[in-house]
Amino acid sequence: MTWTDRLAPSLDDFAALAKAAFDALPDEFRRLTGDVVFRIDDFATDEVLDSLGIEDPFELTGLYQGVDLSRRSVLDVGAQPSMVFLYRRPILDEWCERGDVTLGALIEHVLVHEIGHHFGLSDDDIHRIEDEA
Repeated sequence: MTWTDRLAPSLDDFAALAKAAFDALPDEFRRLTGDVVFRIDDFATDEVLDSLGIEDPFELTGLYQGVDLSRRSVLDVGAQPSMVFLYRRPILDEWCERGDVTLGALIEHVLVHEIGHHFGLSDDDIHRIEDEA
């Protein structure tokens, strides 16, 4: 196979892979996720990186932004929608460095990780669940 005629997957390609990954999740999981907005960007904004204390934009592959389900209240009025960001360039970089996973599987992993935060799970919780799976 020659790679000289191939282009890196676009933001739209990533969105299609993320949608396919989400659609393949169990129905109950998708239902519980609710109305989360999924967004694909090349990198996190400088503001986001600064707020997380991250200097290298390639270190952040995804982000959950919003009030997680464990902290929501019926009294919350006019809250911003919950969002899951997937960052194309850092994901591509990790995919190339690893070489042991498909791009679709890596996108699914990052997507599910960020949805875990939407459910109120910490990074430690998510890693423990992954280790037990």
